[in-house]
Amino acid sequence: MPPSLTSLPKLLDREVREKNLRLLGWRAKELAWSMIRPAMPDPVFVIGCSRSGTTVTFETIAASGHFLHFDYEIPQFWNALHGPLTNGWESEAADAKDARPEHRDRALAHFYARLGAGPVLDKTCINTLRVGYLHALFPHAKFVFIQRDGRDNVSSMIDGWRLGRSDGGFGLDQFFGPSPVPVAINAGEFREWHFFLPPGWRDYNRASLEEVCAYQWLTANRLALDAARTIPAQQWIRLRYEDIFEHPVEMFREAFERLEVPFDAHMEMRCASLAERPTSIVKGTPMKQKWKEHNPAAVERILPLIAPLMREMGYDPDD
Repeated sequence: MPPSLTSLPKLLDREVREKNLRLLGWRAKELAWSMIRPAMPDPVFVIGCSRSGTTVTFETIAASGHFLHFDYEIPQFWNALHGPLTNGWESEAADAKDARPEHRDRALAHFYARLGAGPVLDKTCINTLRVGYLHALFPHAKFVFIQRDGRDNVSSMIDGWRLGRSDGGFGLDQFFGPSPVPVAINAGEFREWHFFLPPGWRDYNRASLEEVCAYQWLTANRLALDAARTIPAQQWIRLRYEDIFEHPVEMFREAFERLEVPFDAHMEMRCASLAERPTSIVKGTPMKQKWKEHNPAAVERILPLIAPLMREMGYDPDD
């Protein structure tokens, strides 16, 4: 059957037609951006290791109504600029040397076409591995970095690897296709990586699940903190997940002030109830020292690996 006829059912499908029209509209707006170059401020990036509180941080800042944003992460877009399929499967990390002027143009055109010309708030966890790269592309961007006690963070990642999320899994084959080398994590329980692909991932393809999650936590936080040394202090906002339970109003009031966003009574009420909100997309409501109820033995096994960075980040691994 001729191609024109085989494609006819798709052309008649309403959802397919609407999707194609949407794509055409975006392409037209991207072309318009390249011609008129409207003024657009550098974005604000919410970053942090997966399962560290990035979602509740993003949702709280987005609730201010000050920013344009997607309601989902866009790792496919950032990886299309520089990622495993363009860097020989090295990792999803990137630094300043990987930044190209055309990457900035493509990002701004992408935002303009889909969101408009206002200030953009982006939350994509792989960007925790890309701070230097993003700073090179957007010298005036601000970064909201949220950290979490390594024991709780690793435990939550273990749950995420095993349970997925309410709207799908965290596996990476769906984005990159099969790994170029065999993966047999946790004695073959996992045949693909989940969450993100850190530098040196091949060395952990036969490690235990807790070792893999510990390595992901170490790599994400180490790369972010090292890159932060090159970021002007006024552009780096560092938050603690644990403050959601201890003083969320003060935590976000200061963050909003540094972002130059009003913190009104509505936002204060929202922040005051954050610890009661079911923010987890993996397993239950958030809580401190959740690892003692979930995966305690696994976390104890990797504690010596993460303890030095925990101390550097202000946590006591012995409490």
